[in-house]
Amino acid sequence: MPVLCAGVKPAHDEQTPHGGGHVGERPDREQLMTVRWSDQDDAIILTVCGEVDGLTAPRLRMAITEAFDRLSGRPLVVDLTDVTLLGSPGLQILRDSAGEAVHHQGLRPLRIVVDETRPVVRPIEIVGLDQILSLYHRIADALAGDDLHS
Repeated sequence: MPVLCAGVKPAHDEQTPHGGGHVGERPDREQLMTVRWSDQDDAIILTVCGEVDGLTAPRLRMAITEAFDRLSGRPLVVDLTDVTLLGSPGLQILRDSAGEAVHHQGLRPLRIVVDETRPVVRPIEIVGLDQILSLYHRIADALAGDDLHS
C-alpha cells in the first residue's frame, strides 16, 4: 500500500534572504524529508519522502542503521520513489549502506526501490551505484528479489 508524503515541504518553499523570512533560516528537517517504517514478517521497508541532502541525510543513515539492527535475517528495502532530491550525502549513505548490508545480510545486497525519474535514478547511475545496489521499480519486486539487472 502506498505511503503518502503529506507535509513534506518542497525546496522551492524554503525561506531565503530574497524570499522573505530571516537570513540563513532553513525549514525544519522534518519538513524536508520523512522516513516511514514498515516492519513486516518478510522484510523491513523504509519509505523515504522528500529531499535527501546534507541536512536530512543523517536521519536517513540513522534509520538504515536501526533497520539493520532489527533485520533478523530479513532483507532491508529502501523505497526512494518519493524522493525529490538525492544529493551527494544521500548517495554516500547508499554506498556505505550497501557495504553494511553485506555485513548484516551476507551476500544479499541492499534493495533500493526507485522510479524511472531523474531525481534519484540519474545520480545513482552517474556515480556507479547501480552496479552495487539492487534496484527495483516496485516494492513487490524488491520483496521477491527480482532485480532490474537480472
